[in-house]
Amino acid sequence: MIESSGQGQLQKKADLPDIRFHDLRHSAATLLLSLGVHPKVVQEILGHSQITMTMDIYSHVLPSMHEEAMHPLNEAIGKNQEDEQESTFA
Repeated sequence: MIESSGQGQLQKKADLPDIRFHDLRHSAATLLLSLGVHPKVVQEILGHSQITMTMDIYSHVLPSMHEEAMHPLNEAIGKNQEDEQESTFA
């Protein structure tokens, strides 16, 4: 690994694994997206000039996020349908 700005020395001193700064950056972005941070915020943190760059790189994180987003929607629709059925039978 090529050491830059003393990163390798700091990693050794802190007894951290040998990992590139870019890998840390990628991991941080992936974690932020998986925690529900808006992609636009992640784009700004990473310094990408276009949201499309962020989305192209990290789109693998989003399918599970889409699935998670559907749960509240399904609950809301289901609840509204139940409310309508209750008012119909009342």
